[in-house]
Amino acid sequence: MGIRPRIILIMGIFSLIATLIIGAASYKLTERNAIIEAKQKGQLLFHYILAYRQYFKTQQRALVMELVDENRFYPELMSGFLVTRGIWDVFVEENKGYDFKQATIDPLYPPNKADVDEIKMIDTFRQSPDLQMMEGVIDKNGEKYFYLAYPIKIDAKDCLRCHGDPADAPKDQIEIYGTENGYHWQFGDTVSAYVIYVSIQEALASAKQMAGMLFLVGIGCFFLALLAMALFLDRSVIQPIEYLSDRIEEISQGKNLQESFRPEGDDEIGILARAIDHLRLSMMRSHKGKEHGRD
Repeated sequence: MGIRPRIILIMGIFSLIATLIIGAASYKLTERNAIIEAKQKGQLLFHYILAYRQYFKTQQRALVMELVDENRFYPELMSGFLVTRGIWDVFVEENKGYDFKQATIDPLYPPNKADVDEIKMIDTFRQSPDLQMMEGVIDKNGEKYFYLAYPIKIDAKDCLRCHGDPADAPKDQIEIYGTENGYHWQFGDTVSAYVIYVSIQEALASAKQMAGMLFLVGIGCFFLALLAMALFLDRSVIQPIEYLSDRIEEISQGKNLQESFRPEGDDEIGILARAIDHLRLSMMRSHKGKEHGRD
């Protein structure tokens, strides 16, 4: 294999590797930015939910409890979760790609039943009482989500009014939800977790598309660079070397010694050309010496 194809092959291999690395780096960077943005959105939503729950607990619920008989239970007024869930449902009508769940192992409200992944989150919070938050990327219904999970502990006696002994719960609550689930919670237990889901499916798809486009553009640029390199090698390296090779062959046979050539450039080929020209001059002087000796 000649110099030209070897150089082009090596450059082609390195160009392909470089393009793959650039494409992969672009995808990873875009993926990282998508996750950072999803985390910021999730934290903002959670802090809003937490702020509202705090307001409901200290302001609205206290007032409602003063106005309503202790055996009455109106979920839309007295359940902090149900009120939050109602506000959330209005929010997601205009803001797709988000989900919120008060994932609970033994919930009073059946849709809050924790799935397999959420049970693992709750178990992790139980095993690590000081852990305040979990985050990560998860597959949910065939879609990629970034999630933030926060533990819910029974830290107020008021919670046990509805979730302690069923005999102490409001009668209306028993009629609505029954007595099978959502009871016998203990003070200090981690019973559930707030989980905020932010879809990153579109962001990841865009990242893949961008990485693919960058790869194709890179391949195109490197192809043009290889073409330019091939032309450069042909004109500036291969042709001069072929010419010098022919001249050496002629000089070795004592032909055309009078035919001078002026080497150009200070690069390696120019140095080689001057050396060959010196060889030509030496051969020419040697031939003249032999001719004078015969005379």
